[in-house]
Amino acid sequence: MSGLARYFHASGCAVFGYDKTETELTAALVNEGIEIIYEDDVDLVPASFEYPSAESLVIFTPAIPKDLEIKQMLVDRGFELYKRSEVLGFLSANRFTIGVAGTHGKTTTSTMIAHILKDSGYDCSAFLGGISSNYGTNVLFGKNNVMVVEADEYDRSFLTLHPNIAIVTSADADHLDIYGDQSHLIESFELYLDRVVEGGTSIVKIGLPFAGDISYAREQSDADAYAMNIHVAQGDFYFDYVRGEECIKDIKLGIPGLHNVENAVAAITVALLLGIDRDKVVKALANFRGAKRRFEYIVKGEKHIYIDDYAHHPEELRAFLSSMRKLYPEKKLTVVFQPHLYSRTRDFVDGFAEVLAMADELLLMQIYPARELPIEGVDSQWLLEKINLENKRLLSPEEVLDVITDEAPELVVTVGAGDIDRLVKPIKTILESK
Repeated sequence: MSGLARYFHASGCAVFGYDKTETELTAALVNEGIEIIYEDDVDLVPASFEYPSAESLVIFTPAIPKDLEIKQMLVDRGFELYKRSEVLGFLSANRFTIGVAGTHGKTTTSTMIAHILKDSGYDCSAFLGGISSNYGTNVLFGKNNVMVVEADEYDRSFLTLHPNIAIVTSADADHLDIYGDQSHLIESFELYLDRVVEGGTSIVKIGLPFAGDISYAREQSDADAYAMNIHVAQGDFYFDYVRGEECIKDIKLGIPGLHNVENAVAAITVALLLGIDRDKVVKALANFRGAKRRFEYIVKGEKHIYIDDYAHHPEELRAFLSSMRKLYPEKKLTVVFQPHLYSRTRDFVDGFAEVLAMADELLLMQIYPARELPIEGVDSQWLLEKINLENKRLLSPEEVLDVITDEAPELVVTVGAGDIDRLVKPIKTILESK
């Protein structure tokens, strides 16, 4: 949503918005000249939205509560409300579109592809689901006709796109509040691949219940494209890329994580399809800094390492924590986790319990509800009791900061998709003072 706000603001439109919580991102938008309110109060909506007109556009995300008063007021006034994905569909309709979908991995992969295209001089515009650490924004403007779009499966949003190149990074069960079961989620991804334009290309991770024109994998397998010789040297991940007769050796990845090697295989495959010189691809991957809240180093010193990540699904957590173990096998791992959504916690409680037991110490926070109302019997205490780990606690944000202050952990991560990122600056301050 903030990417669209920035796009229309840069295009000369007056942009207004509502959000539930003031964050570093909303503060940045305000600083850029975008007006934002934080109360669901119809009297705060600008007068220019009193009546529908050809000059007005109202965009919403399905992540907001259904009973939001501002939304209902606009509907009552006769405005046509467009989903974020519909507007992306309009904007990308006449572009060469590279769409990256998947229940996890799509933000980093789309950001990586956009960076390769920018850094190599190929160029592109992009709408990303996270803030690119290389560019400090989630919307990029290019001079050619190429657009990279993060294609979100939530609420079947990605079915508004017509990609020339479609990537699917994963299709684990998620958003079951929308889909009901995994079979309907799989069907939605198949429909997305059906929307690839004639003459286009689909790139799909191997092992999913559906296939594309090109398959890829993290390590050597039956996939068309894969990585080999993955190793860590001085804290950096290196690997070889193989597709058929093509082999690019000793690629340095600018961000850590086994799962990011897999994301890089998909991104390299796209770049080579576009005819980008392999040396330029290698250079771009080495200086790629990732996306905010995706394996983001906040503190990296001799005494303390602190990483923040957006993982909010058991498989994302598994990939993230496995990479932490590979990078820092000797260090005690303290995990601060905030579950996201009551429904997701209920649907995957056993998966969360299994994966969170990978920590040495767990500081669990209350569930972030987002758009949802509480579900009886579903809370963080219920999850905590299922985790087979001795050193575990359920804490408020203030109590988390107290523990960080008292214990000064050598390796700490904050993980989750709610407002846990509000702890990032305080934890950084605490650790840097130790």
